[in-house]
Amino acid sequence: MLQPEMELSVDELRHLVSDRAIKGETMVLNLGPQHPSTHGVLRLLLELDGEKIINCVPDIGFLHTGIEKNMEAKSYEKALVMTDRMDYLNNLGNNLVYCLAVEKLVELDVPPRAQVIRVILTELQRIASHLVFLATHALDLAAMSVFLYCFREREVILDILEMCSGQRMMTSYFRPGGVWRDVPAEFEDAMKQFLRSFPDRIRQYEDLLTNNPLYLDRTKGIGVIPKDKALSWGVTGPSLRAAGIDFDARKATPYTGYEQYEFDVPLGSNSDVYDRYIVRIEEMYQSLKIIQQGLERLPEGPFRSNNRKFVPPPRSELGHSMEAVIHHFKLWTEGFPAPKGDVFVQVESPRGILGCYLVGDGGPKPYRVHFRTPSFASMQILPFISRGHLVADLIAIISSLDPVLGDVDR
Repeated sequence: MLQPEMELSVDELRHLVSDRAIKGETMVLNLGPQHPSTHGVLRLLLELDGEKIINCVPDIGFLHTGIEKNMEAKSYEKALVMTDRMDYLNNLGNNLVYCLAVEKLVELDVPPRAQVIRVILTELQRIASHLVFLATHALDLAAMSVFLYCFREREVILDILEMCSGQRMMTSYFRPGGVWRDVPAEFEDAMKQFLRSFPDRIRQYEDLLTNNPLYLDRTKGIGVIPKDKALSWGVTGPSLRAAGIDFDARKATPYTGYEQYEFDVPLGSNSDVYDRYIVRIEEMYQSLKIIQQGLERLPEGPFRSNNRKFVPPPRSELGHSMEAVIHHFKLWTEGFPAPKGDVFVQVESPRGILGCYLVGDGGPKPYRVHFRTPSFASMQILPFISRGHLVADLIAIISSLDPVLGDVDR
């Protein structure tokens, strides 16, 4: 792993840059890891001929926190809180893929009400994530107003998440077997108000960017990802769909009842920075459509499984049942044993396919937890699509891939 303060020898440079750099004909420049336009603690080693990029080498690992290994030292329920800290713009999506893996491993049921709540809040989280993409993407291209407007709407979403979970970001709201607690009485009214106001807000963003000649000049034909390269490099999510490839895990491999919802999968045709922007704009409209359907079909009933082997008793029982107190204590101190075996589950995060590989060994702690994260694949293809562009174009390309470095390093 390269460190920014390290002196590179000639032999080390030969593996990263061309012979022209060794001869001094081109310039080797660090971008990051503290640069705000790298969207996290990312270092890029750039070889430049003037302002033209000859080579781009991503250097990751500065944000590595050992999340996957630390999860193996905790019980299945306690390990959940660490998933929030990976892609910190998709907390609920991270919760969801881990919960689905645990539920598949131990064959735990999820009540219909909890399924619908999960869909509504996961789509709300997707919109919040796309708002951060749009805000930072526009700011990288010097459009300050869009940044302020997007964060205005994101605050409304974070207020709703806090209403449900008690936290704005690190919610840990989804739990194996359902959700932590039922949504409050004011939840539906808050969601309906959001559904009424948000379409007009998206149109405001489009008025500012979609046909803006300066924005078109900075994004059209920039950072093109050919279809074959997108597939061979494992790119997924909006970046893949911007290349015209119709793959969305919510339709291709439905989970959490997504097969019951009607929505379209937005596609691009040019696979450039502009198309990746358009796909995410359209995805926000589709998320609103899914949320509307979820609110209309939200059933009454329990919000978490009644399988007491894996789920703590309701809080209402703890005040008058010693058995419930003992059961609660044992589940939280010892955890529950999971059978030997391994499972893999994938969901569609705002950045693409998020997969969880979970291995049980018969004990109360996972033997192995591993996540397939979409931001890592996005970083792999960055050298290919940035070559030949200007440094200013590189900033637009990075933001259009929408990486989160916590999602890369883990």
